[in-house]
Amino acid sequence: MAIISSKQQAQEPVGQPKQRRELSGSRKSPKAPATEELLQPQPAQDEQGKQEESIRPRAFADYIGQKDLKDVLDIAIKAALARGETLDHLLLYGPPGLGKTTMALILASEMRVDCKITSAPALERPRDIVGLLVSLKPGDILFIDEIHRLSRMTEEILYPAMEDYRLDITIGKGSSAKTRSVPLPRFTLVGATTRMGALTSPLRDRFGLIQRLRFYEPDELSQIVLRTAQILQTPLTEDGALELARRARGTPRIANRLLKRVRDYAQVKAPETSITQEVAAQALELFQVDPCGLDWTDRRMLSVMIEQFNGGPVGLETMAASTGEDTQTIEEVYEPYLMQIGYLHRTPRGRIATPSAYKHLGFTLPNEQLSLLP
Repeated sequence: MAIISSKQQAQEPVGQPKQRRELSGSRKSPKAPATEELLQPQPAQDEQGKQEESIRPRAFADYIGQKDLKDVLDIAIKAALARGETLDHLLLYGPPGLGKTTMALILASEMRVDCKITSAPALERPRDIVGLLVSLKPGDILFIDEIHRLSRMTEEILYPAMEDYRLDITIGKGSSAKTRSVPLPRFTLVGATTRMGALTSPLRDRFGLIQRLRFYEPDELSQIVLRTAQILQTPLTEDGALELARRARGTPRIANRLLKRVRDYAQVKAPETSITQEVAAQALELFQVDPCGLDWTDRRMLSVMIEQFNGGPVGLETMAASTGEDTQTIEEVYEPYLMQIGYLHRTPRGRIATPSAYKHLGFTLPNEQLSLLP
């Protein structure tokens, strides 16, 4: 239903054509191409539907990678089933896109119970978490994503629920207030976070199992891509899957996203052939994803650092002003991967581009430039 305001619209200023104002309002600083969103590990809006759910593995046998984590959880599940008990509360932490939600769903499937999924920002008021806890059945799994963003009041409600399986409710106000305890069925809380240090100590200490998810190796990612291609009925060769895996930054979510974009490219440009290494490389070149998994903005940051500041050291504020990005985006989105692959160093004096970054972008190292002088 459209809402129409009863107020009159502001009249056009005299002497300023409408077209000129629209042009002046449309002047914005240049932005990176939209293709760089392919390499962001956060889930996109179109990756939360039924097709995405069908890609998720439902058992440990189908879950590829994270061998140490699977062994630990497999022992915990078998021991809990043998005793007829629920799992201890589990905290999963690590970078986004590595499969924390998938692992919670697999736990529910292996334990043969239901799994309720929510996120900390959705639990703003106390009644939100209370409604979830009351609706749980014995043995159910409650998965809270981004658990480090829970409000203080919601955390206080979770403490007795996790330890004693009870819900403390205050009735009334002031001197007439009374506290009643409502028993809860034994359940398992699975928390997921990308910022382990942001959790408060009382909440972190109430988890019986704390496990970290690591980045995936290229051979593991290639198996994940081949499995996804089979589900999506997309012909994909092993060398094509390995080409996608090498550019996926060790993250399954990015690998599956690249596969969907390459599938679109192959359907238009090479509809009668499978996705080979050559087809995948051509498609990813179109989307500006290089063989090391760097996108347009990553390469631009390194190029600015090398060309304008001789490789550094350069301060964060200076980098933000030179590239047009805000400091938080540079620190939390772009720099972590550049540091992981050894292309960037953080020092007390500022950021420094490494010799590997020079070599990857085709620049000559400063000491080699001096050696060429007479």
